[in-house]
Amino acid sequence: MAKSLGRHLIAELYECDEEILNSVEEIEYYMKEAAIKSGATIVTSTFHRFLPHGISGAVIVSESHLAIHTWPEYKYASVDIYTCGESVNPWIAFEYLKEAFKSKRQDVSEYKRGIFEAIGISENSLHKVEVK
Repeated sequence: MAKSLGRHLIAELYECDEEILNSVEEIEYYMKEAAIKSGATIVTSTFHRFLPHGISGAVIVSESHLAIHTWPEYKYASVDIYTCGESVNPWIAFEYLKEAFKSKRQDVSEYKRGIFEAIGISENSLHKVEVK
């Protein structure tokens, strides 16, 4: 398996609870909880409710970000979970969010970002970043 700087999950959540998907307070809460449960360190967050419906938002973490766009009228949410380093597990965030939104069906793909070989670095040359 190729070593990389980051892991990026692109998730499609179908047949979700439309009331949750239209509540900016609930979406922000669940996205922050997903970040914490995955082991990430929250830096800031911003969320916006559109009229008549829908939420967009992001949680910025020291290890990258979690972003969401919801379409309550279709019971659908698109979620990006991008994490760098080895201390955070994006799959924990995904599992938490699919349960929180009561998604009955999902499609998710993982992409490696910053593949070592492609950017010309070796594991021995990596700098260690301390998260505070």
